[in-house]
This record gives sequence, C-alpha cells and structure tokens, in this order.
Amino acid sequence: MKIIIAPDSFKGSLTAREAANAIEEGILRVIPDAQCVTVPMADGGEGTVRSLVDATHGDFAVARVTNPLGQKVDAVYGILGDGETAVIEMAAASGIQFVDDETKNPLITTTYGTGELILDALDHGVKHIIVGLGGSATNDAGAGMAQALGVHLVDSFGTDLPFGGAALANLASIDTSQIDPRLADVDITLASDVTNPLVGEQGASAVFGPQKGATPSMVLTLDAALTHFTEVVKVSCDRDIAQLPGAGAAGGLGAGFLAFTHAQMKPGVSIVTQATGLEEKAKGCDYCFTGEGGIDSQTRFGKTPMGVVQAVKSASPDCKTIALAGQVSRDVQQLYSVGFDAIFGILPRTMSVKDAISQAYENVANTAENVARIISWNESVK
Repeated sequence: MKIIIAPDSFKGSLTAREAANAIEEGILRVIPDAQCVTVPMADGGEGTVRSLVDATHGDFAVARVTNPLGQKVDAVYGILGDGETAVIEMAAASGIQFVDDETKNPLITTTYGTGELILDALDHGVKHIIVGLGGSATNDAGAGMAQALGVHLVDSFGTDLPFGGAALANLASIDTSQIDPRLADVDITLASDVTNPLVGEQGASAVFGPQKGATPSMVLTLDAALTHFTEVVKVSCDRDIAQLPGAGAAGGLGAGFLAFTHAQMKPGVSIVTQATGLEEKAKGCDYCFTGEGGIDSQTRFGKTPMGVVQAVKSASPDCKTIALAGQVSRDVQQLYSVGFDAIFGILPRTMSVKDAISQAYENVANTAENVARIISWNESVK
C-alpha cells in the first residue's frame, strides 16, 4: 500500500515536516508495511523555505542583509536538493516581524534586504530562484530590492533615492545598466496568491498599507508615489506594471520584480507541488494524507490541501484523499465535490489553545492512527 503524506504546517504548533512525521507515525502503528512517502508542503508563504528544503533534502544558507529599517540582520533562505534552486521568503529580510507599533512606517521601510538575499543566492551559482511574497513591512514597490541588484533610481539632481515608498514621488529616471548581469541567466518565480494591482483602490497601499502602519494620509501619499513610479518605469523600462495582477503583492515587491527582471508570478501552492515533484511521487498511490491548521470552504481557493488533492488526483485518480486539521469549519462539505474524500479534526476533546498547540504532534499522530484503522479494515474486507 502506497500512501502519500503531504501536509502544510499547523501554524503555531507543527512545521510541515513535523506534521508529516506525526501522520506517518500514526499510520505505521497500524499498517507497518505501508510505503509512506512524505512530502512537506507549503503555499508560498511562511514555512515555504523549510518545507521545500525538507522535501528535496536541501540545505539552508544564511546572509547578512538589511532589514526594513536599514539595520543589519541575519536572514535564512534555502538551497534545494538539486543545488541549482534557491527559495527565498522575502519576509526573512523585509518582514513585518522587524517592526513594532512604534517603528512601523511604510513611508520609509525598504526591501533592500530581499535584493541582498538574491545576490547571495547568485553567489551560490543558482539558476532558479523562487521568491515567496508575503508578510512584508514594506510598501516601496520593490525599489529597495532593485537598488540592491544595481538599479539606480535617481531624482532630478541625479542623486540616488533614499529608502522607502514615499521617496518614489521624487523619482526622475531609472538606470538599469548596472543591474547584476547574472540575473539574465536566472529564472525567477514569484510565489503569491495575491492578485491586487500595484496602485488604485485595490492596490498595495490602499489594501495592505494600513496593516503596516499607514494612516489614511499615508495611503494617499504612498499610492501617489507608486503611481508616479509606474509612470517612470513605463518610460525608462517600457513596462506597464500599474495594473498587472499580483503587482501589489508584498507592498508592491511583485511590481519591482516584474519591472526589472524577467520574473513570472504563479500561485504559491502550484510552485511548491512542482518543486517537490509531488505529482510524480503520487503515481500509483492508494491514499493521500494532507492537512493544515484550519480547513474551511475557502481551502479550495489555492490553499495547500487543495493543491495537494489536485496534484495527487491528477497522478492517481483513484487515490483516496484525507485531510486532517486542527480546526474544521461547518462548511467543509463543499470540499467533497472538488476532490476531498474525508476530512477529520484532530482534537480529541475541548481544550485550551495552549494545550492544543503543545499536544499537536500527539493529536495528529493519534488521528492518523484512527484513520489508518479504518483503512486497514476496509482493505481486509475487499
């Protein structure tokens, strides 16, 4: 019996690898001869680096970079098992965790550190870079990232702009002649499920700016600055990025990549399923276990378990797909029509959040064991 085990993390309690190990442990208690193939998963957001490194037997790299406030920090990214693919979470260098209520200020925060991570990956000789967009403290349209890569954003006096989205209001011209030439030989894939454009009512500043500390007046300032940025990009780079779907991701970092590199944007979970080779590994499987912290009707819109189910069913249409979750919504019945065969909550009783987190591994393993008992009985009566 072949069983694919491909969960996302159970946020706040288990990494995707730990969740996969717990599921495998529970299954093997009952079906010790099962061929379990573990593939830790993610959707392009938090945990993607660890999941892909674990799934491909890769390694981690550490670089000294600039955080959103201009301070030096150590940031971790991954080199996958093929030795040619780097996976970077922009939040590792430019994330919201680097600011607090007193220091968050999207007028001045920068993505410069994300660009430095890319440079470090290039130093490792990679040919493909996956960048997870999300969790940013920035709203600079990727200007800082571009500056780190060698792009000169200058004002009317020929002076390089300072960090931050507000400074883009003074942008006069863009010089890309000194951008790192190695980028021409590297494929960049942007992992994001955000489809917001860069500017306007649904743009980066209006929708995500307030989460990063932007007041209503700051939102207007930032949106105007980013709009001006798009106009200069159109003249200097012949690229119209203002309304591209996903350009507003991570404070407009998506726009910066689309303006200055040949990056392509894809849904996060599809990138992860491809990078892990999930579909190939799922060929001939009988059962699939997936899951994450919470499952509801929205799971079908690009969440990890949905991506897993689609990939597995594509490879093995008769495979039975089972999802485990810490919290299962009442509306999950909608998921049974899109490929899920069964969904189980892992909590054995009502318990505090603290206990649910501390006992997560045990609860996942025990639930997997109970499901495996049903599977074992079902197989015995066939």
